[in-house]
Amino acid sequence: MFAKIAGMGLKPHLCARFHHAVELIGGRWTGAVIQLLLHGRMRFAELRAAIPEISDRMLSERLRELETERIVARIVVPETPVRVEYELTEKGRALEHALAAVGKWAERWVSEAASADRVSTKATRQSARSSRPAPAATARARR
Repeated sequence: MFAKIAGMGLKPHLCARFHHAVELIGGRWTGAVIQLLLHGRMRFAELRAAIPEISDRMLSERLRELETERIVARIVVPETPVRVEYELTEKGRALEHALAAVGKWAERWVSEAASADRVSTKATRQSARSSRPAPAATARARR
């Protein structure tokens, strides 16, 4: 990840592969999607129901991103109506140990109270945003 620099006068550098991997897995909701799919195939609605506060748009975006990276496969089941399921590829399943390590770290270092505070703060911000008048309505009200 970083070059050894002790006493060598070299500047540290970040491995591009490591950086890409961390940005990919660390993306909002990405870890949750992968963690759920480690248990097997799931449909879109099942994923959405299992991930609190994720929107349809964000879930679609994350699934497309993971498909592009060949971490998730989109399976179309030819039934009537057509059924679409998502599952991890071999590349995706290879993340199991990494996510388990993050989980162990979280159990030790992330308090439940801090996690609950973060969720409630986010919900409060979203509620405040939804109760604000739309910008066009505000402009009309000023006239």
